This record gives sequence, structure tokens and C-alpha cells, in this order.
Amino acid sequence: MALHMIKLCVGCDTVEELVDWRQTYRPGEPWILRTRQTPKRAAEMIDGGSVFRVFKGVILCRQKVLDVATVGEGAAARCEVTLDEEVVRVLPTPRRAFQGWRYLEPRDAPQDLRGEAFGDVPPELARQLREVGAW
Repeated sequence: MALHMIKLCVGCDTVEELVDWRQTYRPGEPWILRTRQTPKRAAEMIDGGSVFRVFKGVILCRQKVLDVATVGEGAAARCEVTLDEEVVRVLPTPRRAFQGWRYLEPRDAPQDLRGEAFGDVPPELARQLREVGAW
């Protein structure tokens, strides 16, 4: 069964900013998320798992995990999580702040947003609706 990872998105306030950053700074390279610790359950993450990203206290998107590898040795060792290029929006879900990353069980993962269900709601309006609990 797939296991997911949840991680705060630092430096971007919106999904659009994350995608713009990617297109500007790393085009043509694999999308790699670097962390200090390698997940002990990495094999479960590769088996259909995703990285869910938290923006300002709300999970807004996910990317499929393609590979998890440890690079370096000893104190210099780091984890590299290779992600799919497709950024999938999910049902906005509040999440408290935390450090590093956490596992996210499939039963707790937000559902993918269906574009036709919500239309093309501007990001700022969507944020305001979430803040007042209307979305």
C-alpha cells in the first residue's frame, strides 16, 4: 500500500509560485526534494506515494514520488526524493506547522481536486474562502 510524505513548502506562498519557481530555476532537470533524513519506509513511498505540500498551514497540492535515495556518507548524508513533474491540486486541508517531514497515511491524505467541481477559482479567492470555512 502507498505511503505518503507531507512537507512544508518554504519560500512559496502558493502552488503557482512553486510551479513558476520550477520553470525558472530547474527546467529540464529531475525534480528533487532534498531532506536530511531518509525515510525508513521509502519502499512504501515509491509504491504509489506522493509528497503533499503545506502552504501557509494548508495542504494544497501533491506530487508523486518516483524514487528515494540516500546520497553522501556519514554526517554529510542526505536524502533525495525524486518527484513527478505533475503538480496535482488537492482539496485544501488545514495542517499545523511541523519541522522536517512526516508520513501521511493514505486514509488521511486529502482527495485530488476535480477542476470541473470548483471551476477556475482565483487563488486569492480560494484562500479567502478557506479562511472563513466556506471551502
